[in-house]
Amino acid sequence: MRIGLTGGIASGKSTVSRMLREKGVFVSDADEAARAVVEPGEPALAAIAAAFGEGVLQPDGRLDRPALGRIVFGQPDKLRQLEGILHPAIRRHMQAEMEQAERERPERLVVADIPLLYETGQDAAYDGVLVVYVPADVQLERLIKRSGMDETEARRRIGLQLDLEEKKRRADWVIDNGGSEQETMRQAERFLAERGIS
Repeated sequence: MRIGLTGGIASGKSTVSRMLREKGVFVSDADEAARAVVEPGEPALAAIAAAFGEGVLQPDGRLDRPALGRIVFGQPDKLRQLEGILHPAIRRHMQAEMEQAERERPERLVVADIPLLYETGQDAAYDGVLVVYVPADVQLERLIKRSGMDETEARRRIGLQLDLEEKKRRADWVIDNGGSEQETMRQAERFLAERGIS
């Protein structure tokens, strides 16, 4: 069974992902994949350099993220071009990881941790979606505390993603991370117990 895991910024998705890993679930992480596909020698990095110029590479051949950021910032067409290179590469990387995990242990639960699962229309590719939810006021408070952003910027960042209430409504399973970490752990354990994992 393949499950998509998602949430909102500062909802605690990484915490739940860590808990699942600790219980032996295979988790393929979109953020980790995004870093892996731009390592030197990867086709996506070569495609980025070809599209945006050698100036996006550091002297050692690694991606110069700030330089690339300056090119795409405030340029929707350039950002779309970059996403057109990165998103398929990330999906291929995650697909390969999940297939490998299933070959090694066919009975194992496989989870794909994708922050923008609904926003990118990937939810249909999974047997179900687990959403890590927090109430809006908790999400805002945690983001401000974690990032040091002011309230206006934090609200803007939250507003870039699909509303968490809508994600909760569309989810097959929900873990409410509005309480303590112990409460979240209990919900994660209950979710796994329902899948036959202790």
